[in-house]
Amino acid sequence: MKGRHIALLLAAGSLAAAIFLYLANRRPAPGSVEEETPRQSGQILPDASAERIVRLSEEQRRRYGIETAVAGPGRLRVELTLPGDIAMNADRIAHVVPRVSGVVREVRKNLGDRVCRGEIMAVLESRELADGTAALLAARERLVMARSNFDREEQLWRKKITPEQDYVQARNALAEAEIEVRAAEQKLRALGFADDYFEKLAVRPARDAIRYEMAAPFDGTVIEKHISLGELLKDDTTAFVVADLSSVWVHLDVQQKDLPYVRIGQTALISAAPAVPEARGVVSFLEPTASETNRTVHARVVLPNADGRWRPGMFVTGRILADDVRAAVAVPGDALFLAEGKTCVFVEAGGAFELRPVTAGRSDGRSTEIIAGLAAGEKYVLKGAFTLKSELLKPEGER
Repeated sequence: MKGRHIALLLAAGSLAAAIFLYLANRRPAPGSVEEETPRQSGQILPDASAERIVRLSEEQRRRYGIETAVAGPGRLRVELTLPGDIAMNADRIAHVVPRVSGVVREVRKNLGDRVCRGEIMAVLESRELADGTAALLAARERLVMARSNFDREEQLWRKKITPEQDYVQARNALAEAEIEVRAAEQKLRALGFADDYFEKLAVRPARDAIRYEMAAPFDGTVIEKHISLGELLKDDTTAFVVADLSSVWVHLDVQQKDLPYVRIGQTALISAAPAVPEARGVVSFLEPTASETNRTVHARVVLPNADGRWRPGMFVTGRILADDVRAAVAVPGDALFLAEGKTCVFVEAGGAFELRPVTAGRSDGRSTEIIAGLAAGEKYVLKGAFTLKSELLKPEGER
């Protein structure tokens, strides 16, 4: 009885081993339900070249709109699209400061006002100016007396009435008086006064001798105001900041990888919003150092801004024509697509379309340089590549 049980166990083990070997070596028939290929899971087989080919009849080609072209050379207009912002023209900004200390008696301009060159913006009453004016007037009077005395002494000396020593003293006194007048005038000129001020000084009312008028340095807009009536301003206080906004600077951020393609003199197209017309400028300056925050280099573009549409602080986008190159093989961007994580094209050969990975180079948004994978003279699918890709993903029986 015991021997019979052992025999049954051995037979059962042999049967299980046979079934296991059968299932391990069994392969599902091609096209059977049990077969599951990468194509059925939405992928393209990477190794079997037969699975990379799509065959279409002439009627299917017409229905799908398949068009081919011969690969060949082409020219690429490589453009860089760079972010940026509008800034004031730093060469056209002025800090209006009084050159003398004084009390503010009039404020004629406010924030945002337009000013013209020479227009009076504020008026101060200055004791310092009064002292300088008085010193000049006194020096002029002394000069008149010194000249009169010299003329008299010169006549007497020539007539041998007075000694030469008196004549020399009178001449020296005249020279000193002239120097004193020039020094007093120079002090007032340093405060911004011109020749017409000195010409009319003698006939001006005494009250005007203490009035200091702050004038606009050029045509522009008041962008800052730091002055109030009755305030005592020192000679180093910025009362107004005036900016000429008829031109602005655009600072474009150039990444390190794009620096070799950006040069002074290149044309830049600046855009801000769909409603704002695009403007054309020229790269005029490249900063010699990179920003410490984002490690980019500013490329400066000067834009005319007569209508004031470009406001400092606005974010803009700049397109720079970086290069115009000739590629040995270039194809339109519509002919390229991604498959298996690679850039591919369909190449026509022997009446069929073969999926072929390629190495893409530079692109201008319309055409792309092909470095490897497609040779000049080969036919590639110009239109309908995505349709062929869909066909390639279908099971064999559904094509």
